[in-house]
Amino acid sequence: MQRILPEINALGAELVAISPELPDNTLSMEEKNGITFQVLSDLGNTYARQCGLVFTLAEELRPIYKDWGADLPANNGDDTFELPLPATYVVDQQSKIILSFVDTDYTKRLEPSAILDALKGITG
Repeated sequence: MQRILPEINALGAELVAISPELPDNTLSMEEKNGITFQVLSDLGNTYARQCGLVFTLAEELRPIYKDWGADLPANNGDDTFELPLPATYVVDQQSKIILSFVDTDYTKRLEPSAILDALKGITG
């Protein structure tokens, strides 16, 4: 997403990410990865739950995630092992969802060109 950020901004749009991580951890992630867009904290997956995006990480995967450096209880500030499914939404100025993408396979993401096309459709 970072690579298409200038194009998103040129269309008058803004990229915002939402993470269940504690605010200090999202700030650290922004700094460590050179992220130049806003990352909001969704403590306890409150917003993700409202969107129907929350799942609980299977018990057998928890040590694997920890080995990868993803200490979910420490990062998220709770011991629920809940995560949001990755989702992409393009929302217009009237808060109408123009495009949505959610896949239970977290390795699949919406093509950046689809985001740009949706934004171009809004801005005409």
